Amino acid sequence: MAQGCLKCLKYTMCVANFLCFLSGVAVLGFGVYMTINFKITALTPTLAKFSISNILLITGIIITCVSFLGFLGALKENRCLLLTFFLLLFLLMLVELTIACLLLVYEGEIGEWVNNDLQNGLKNARGHTGNSTNLMNEWDLLQTTVDCCGVYNYTDWGDAVPASCCPNQCDKTQPSLYRQKGCLDKLKTLFEENFLTTGISVIVLCIIEVLGMCFAMTLFCHISRSGLGYKL
Repeated sequence: MAQGCLKCLKYTMCVANFLCFLSGVAVLGFGVYMTINFKITALTPTLAKFSISNILLITGIIITCVSFLGFLGALKENRCLLLTFFLLLFLLMLVELTIACLLLVYEGEIGEWVNNDLQNGLKNARGHTGNSTNLMNEWDLLQTTVDCCGVYNYTDWGDAVPASCCPNQCDKTQPSLYRQKGCLDKLKTLFEENFLTTGISVIVLCIIEVLGMCFAMTLFCHISRSGLGYKL
């Protein structure tokens, strides 16, 4: 009975990690595709580090490597791989919880940082540098998608209010036609609206990681008792 349960646990880990591995490959492939085909300049150099393509690449690499270790460790019943899988899951969970706590504690500072970045990005977009056209395209996309204009309002653009600040037709003699809310307020509202969903997602992810650690450690202990720790 015990042997049957452990075999079931082993193959459950194999299947779950294989599915995670395929998901990681898909995310990684999509990140590579976006990097190659969508070479977009971010609003500011700081925000460029957190572009969607970079996040997808990093996430895909982490999921692929960790799930591969779990799959191979369970399939080969290798203690070293299972222990590495356990430690990586534990570190990932600590990083996720740390980031969540930092977001809660330093919410004001993060808001100020985003404000400064948006201000710098708008200033660069209004300039005459080589990247000003690409930056304007980024601002047009942001303002159209989030339904906002400027950092605080349309006056941030001065006399050069872009067409993306108007839902329909622009008329500079009628400022009331512009989108009235700034992008900073819109982004804050968007974050607050999705705060609960993000928190639930982090909790669910942590539960999955704890289950993965429990399965890995159970299998690790069984292999240790059976003396097959390094069988390949």
